[in-house]
Amino acid sequence: MIQRLSLASRLALLFAACTAVVSLFAGVLFNRASEAHFIELDQQQLDSKLVALRSTLQGVESLDSFAQREAQLRAELNRQPDLTLRITAAGQRWLDDAPSVSLPEAPGLHTLQNAGTDYRVYNAPLRPGQPASPQLTLMLDITHHQHFLQRMQHLIWLTVGLSALATALLGAWAARSGLRPLRRMGEVAASVSANSLTQRLPHQQMPAELADLAQAFNAMLGRLDDAFQRLSAFSADIAHELRTPLSNLLTQTQVILTQPRPLEDYREALHSNLEELQWMAQLVNDMLYLAKADHGLLVPKREPLVLADEVETLLEFFALLAEDAQVSLVREGGAQTAGDCGMLRRALSNLLDNALRFTPAGGQVRVRMVEGAQGVTLTVENSGEGIPAHVLPRLFDRFYRADPARHEGSSEHAGLGLAITQSIVRAHGGRIFCESAAGWTRFVIELPRGN
Repeated sequence: MIQRLSLASRLALLFAACTAVVSLFAGVLFNRASEAHFIELDQQQLDSKLVALRSTLQGVESLDSFAQREAQLRAELNRQPDLTLRITAAGQRWLDDAPSVSLPEAPGLHTLQNAGTDYRVYNAPLRPGQPASPQLTLMLDITHHQHFLQRMQHLIWLTVGLSALATALLGAWAARSGLRPLRRMGEVAASVSANSLTQRLPHQQMPAELADLAQAFNAMLGRLDDAFQRLSAFSADIAHELRTPLSNLLTQTQVILTQPRPLEDYREALHSNLEELQWMAQLVNDMLYLAKADHGLLVPKREPLVLADEVETLLEFFALLAEDAQVSLVREGGAQTAGDCGMLRRALSNLLDNALRFTPAGGQVRVRMVEGAQGVTLTVENSGEGIPAHVLPRLFDRFYRADPARHEGSSEHAGLGLAITQSIVRAHGGRIFCESAAGWTRFVIELPRGN
């Protein structure tokens, strides 16, 4: 199986490719510009030589008159050894110093190669504007120019290769240095375990592009740490809650069996054990209920509900308890929604039971219902001593009691009611939160209209 390239190697190759392309493009442009520059220089040189030749041959009309000027012409040509001349008139060649090669006849500047030598060929009439004028063909040896251009091309390729290699090496070093925070993140991730969830990445020291990723990674570790702490506390709480009833069962059974006793004593002991077992069974059922909610298995039915009727039914059920506690129950407003009747009754029952337990004599418990454009808002509030602000975020934790004094083995309240209520509300697509201020504590349930 072909091993995939690392990110640092990919970046290094990308840097090298970009540098090679840019260097090659710049080299080609420079080579073309140099070639055009040499052509321009050759044109200027040949133009200036053509002016001198025309001046030397001024008045020459025939081969005889040319013979009188030939010595002067050759003296002019000897000043530039790399220049040769061919003069043609009426099919005759007056002068032919050019190599024996077929030359272009079209006027203007041409480039020609012969026997490994490069020439610039320039055709022009001796007397412009006269059709019968002798034709001058100047051949300039430009081999040194071509050698320079060839060396430049070799230098360009060498520069491209060396630049790509140097950029690849520097790019690999830069990429490796730049990706060091990612390797650090990998090391931290590899070292994460149940006993090392407190490690964090120093995002302040990281580049801006990785700072957000480091913060998200730290936030993930924080959530994992919090979840693990909650799981550990949850396991401890389960053991704590079950320890007392199990101890009671064992102690009471051992005591009753130490000696023979009347039948009534055995019956009383069994009734006492039955209460403890029923409480333990309810605790296990509640835990299974919450486990189903955690795994998305709590699927409520969707049936039309008139909340006012459901609340009224629950208030009638709690009426005797409220009367004994000297607490008044009030219902305000009304609303309709769709949901699971049994589940919503259980959630509201938990909230009402909670409110009655913490409302002092002479206080009031109110249930308000409001149907708005976004959905239904149901509030259960009670008067009395408020809840400290630092306690509010933990109210819906399992086995959490706002009262710091734990009631071990309480057969009435194990601290799961609000957690179950929250699971029910979330299963319906809503949310629940608590507010406590000005002598009133409010549990607010918001259900979306889609329900």
